[in-house]
Amino acid sequence: MLQAPLAGVTDRIFRGLVRRWAGDTLLFTDMVPASRLEDDRSHRKLAGLGDEPGPVGVQLFDHRPEAMAEAARRAEALGAAAIDINMGCPVPKVARRGGGSALLRDPELAARIVAAVAAAVTVPVSVKARLGWCETSADPVGLALRLQNAGARRLTLHGRTRRQGYAGRADWAAIGAVKRAVAIPVIANGDISTADDARRCLALSGADGVMVGRATLGAPWTVGRLQAQLAGRPDPGEPPPQARLLLARDHLELLLQAHGPHGLLIARRHLGWALAGLPGGAPLRAALMQTGEANLALALLTRAAAEADGAPQGSTDGQPWRTSSSEK
Repeated sequence: MLQAPLAGVTDRIFRGLVRRWAGDTLLFTDMVPASRLEDDRSHRKLAGLGDEPGPVGVQLFDHRPEAMAEAARRAEALGAAAIDINMGCPVPKVARRGGGSALLRDPELAARIVAAVAAAVTVPVSVKARLGWCETSADPVGLALRLQNAGARRLTLHGRTRRQGYAGRADWAAIGAVKRAVAIPVIANGDISTADDARRCLALSGADGVMVGRATLGAPWTVGRLQAQLAGRPDPGEPPPQARLLLARDHLELLLQAHGPHGLLIARRHLGWALAGLPGGAPLRAALMQTGEANLALALLTRAAAEADGAPQGSTDGQPWRTSSSEK
């Protein structure tokens, strides 16, 4: 069970929240352009990787093998436990630069990038890809064999083409064809939100594991819950409303500590996801989106938590929705 790298989401703070439920899971940074790894902002994004509790891989994208190799070397030196090469991002601004899903149209270049990165680092190199650029040209088995032969140690495959984006249903059977053709581990991705989804996907694809992405937006407990359920351990359950509000407040507070007043702007998308489906969540979300005052936003979440149903009994110390000292 893996947490997907999500652009603008899986920063150090979000990874810390996921760790409360999934302490030893391999997590990933959000996507880092190889060309900007030397930039101060990108460097800060990777600072302290080796100090995080649990392994963290760095996901890189670019179309130049040499630049990718150099970025991978720098990421490893900063503490990356693995390097993941993005060949699946469908966002036009990424594909126009030759990275992400654009590499699906040039399997030879994709293989050269993998070979260059694998030769540059000692940590495992993986690839996250889609089935192909479009349905008529997709050759996921052929691509997977090329990437394996170039040195990829693991392949995560989203069961859609780039043209599909996130429309339709992920084709888990197509992932199964890739799994049967290669010797390296294959991780299935796409439309996995629950343990039942994961079980069906694993049964149909024969994959070695699953990666969860959009289902974790506003719900950092998802990976840990699914891990427990698939392993036959007690399910910690979805946090009750009060706990979810406490967690959202912690997330905002940690973003403010890290980014100052700008943390409130970063938090808005996370808060929108976190409040979805909660009783009274819509008006609370509207109030949080309108305020530019961090103290008021914190007060709104504190009051909502105090009034919420599902209040934990007794002390909340040590519960996963409470801030741990390692995250501050």
